[in-house]
Amino acid sequence: MLKTQDLGYWYQTANEPLFQNVNLTFDVGKSYAILGHSGTGKTTFLSLIAGLDKPKTGEILLEDRSLKQIGLTNYRRHDVAIVFQAYNLFTYMSPLDNLLTAMAITNAKHAGDKAYARQILKDLGIADDQLTRNVQHLSGGQQQRVAIARTMACDAQLVVADEPTGNLDEDNTRAVIAQFQKIAHEQHKCVIIVTHEPDVAAQCDHQFRLENKRFKQLA
Repeated sequence: MLKTQDLGYWYQTANEPLFQNVNLTFDVGKSYAILGHSGTGKTTFLSLIAGLDKPKTGEILLEDRSLKQIGLTNYRRHDVAIVFQAYNLFTYMSPLDNLLTAMAITNAKHAGDKAYARQILKDLGIADDQLTRNVQHLSGGQQQRVAIARTMACDAQLVVADEPTGNLDEDNTRAVIAQFQKIAHEQHKCVIIVTHEPDVAAQCDHQFRLENKRFKQLA
């Protein structure tokens, strides 16, 4: 589904790249973890495949079409869903309105379907009385589940997550990763998670480690 071809990125000069000559393939129906210490460039890599930044060298292809050809704005709106560590929810809205707004913005096939949005949230453990409550009144684990529900409600086939369990306790971490696996295996989407936690990465189908400016496949 998604491929990187000779991907490279640097901040100052090409002589000091974060990574270079990256050739990876990510398929739908599978989950992937990208491990690495802070500063290795894993979040930057995620921002590239999410269409939030442009590579210095190489290309990113979705279904054999380059992101340049698709257009980054169009790509972000229709093809990729992003789960941030800080959740990035509309903080003045309820969980239900967060989903409905995301579905409307992306012109998802279920746009406007409140019953569909409600069911996704309830399946993720958001109770009836929490569906219309301001998201700021939910716990961190619940807010992260709303962020995940948002990706499930939209039609994007690629889901990328930046340290999605960084603010969660052990129980919520297990629940969140289980939901990402469900998205990959049952919704047949491609899920790519950046994490520094080996236990989180071990629950994904495939694992890569970014170190010494190279990606090494672990499993």
